[in-house]
Amino acid sequence: MPATQAERDAMHRALALAQHGPRGVNPQVGAVILSHDGEILAEGWHRGAGTVHAEIDALSKLAPGAAHGATAVVTLEPCNHHGRTGPCSEALISAGVARVVYAIADPGERSAGGGERLSAAGVDVESGLLADDATALLAPWLTVQRLDRPHVTVKWAQSLDGRAAASDGTSQWITGPQARADVHRRRALADSIVAGTGTVLADDPALTARAGDGSLLDQQPIPVVIGETPTPDSAALRSHPRGALFYATRDLGAVLEDLRQRGIQRVFVEGGPTLASAFVRAGLVDEVLAYVAPVLLGGNRLALGDIGVPTIDDARRLTVSSVERLGDDLLIVALPVRRAQGTHPAAHSPTQQGVS
Repeated sequence: MPATQAERDAMHRALALAQHGPRGVNPQVGAVILSHDGEILAEGWHRGAGTVHAEIDALSKLAPGAAHGATAVVTLEPCNHHGRTGPCSEALISAGVARVVYAIADPGERSAGGGERLSAAGVDVESGLLADDATALLAPWLTVQRLDRPHVTVKWAQSLDGRAAASDGTSQWITGPQARADVHRRRALADSIVAGTGTVLADDPALTARAGDGSLLDQQPIPVVIGETPTPDSAALRSHPRGALFYATRDLGAVLEDLRQRGIQRVFVEGGPTLASAFVRAGLVDEVLAYVAPVLLGGNRLALGDIGVPTIDDARRLTVSSVERLGDDLLIVALPVRRAQGTHPAAHSPTQQGVS
């Protein structure tokens, strides 16, 4: 049966609840229990690894038998495995829930299958409600689950004619204060910020997330430097509140693998055209943030270099997710269209200028 308006409202509420949970190795999940007439009986969310899941949290707030015949609205398919906690699908069945509505399927090899188990037990199951919203919320976690690597966002600022700097190499500031504030806000949401050694040597960036007055925001990404040239002891990022990681390699896949092993899920690449081009060329980009300023620079300092596109048939296609005006600038958020034939290998060492 298609989702009702009450269930849609409950899913919006569940998505909001999910954001109360911490970002980490486990997904942020919210749940709402509705009565047969659409009234909210209980709510819950997942509070991190080792704690009860959102469905169990919501059920725990009800008296025994109060969920019988109710509807559970959950942002992620109820899990179907024994981990630190028992299967949520089994708990919902035991509670007598008559219907379960979830946004997206669980991609985990061990945890998937909750929807099928519920259906087999006679529970009415509906999937896909507000799936895009849930996917956006869980994008980094989903990338780790599906691709076994961190979620990679590549950011650049450019002039209207696609340049990242003037002919003499100067690039501060192409965009205005509102765009720069947005960048720092997004840095604070990331687990790590990545730059190439060329950027470090040319610009000596701090790689911190800062407020408009220059003070540090509460959340700071781990600075990561990629490249074979040593970073000087005097580099500003050496004083970063979180210890920097250095990778003297051209193998971006190996870097991402090590970052994943360290528990990093969100990687913010902001290291100039060469580094951005290397990630794009390697097929390792999940989101593009292009800040476009209404200025013309000309010259050959392009925002992107060689990304392995010899002909139009090989063009890297993107889907525009949103366009936002920030003062006089535009922020275009775009998602790569995945190719059936897979990704392209990385090539040159990622270095260049562009962050602070």
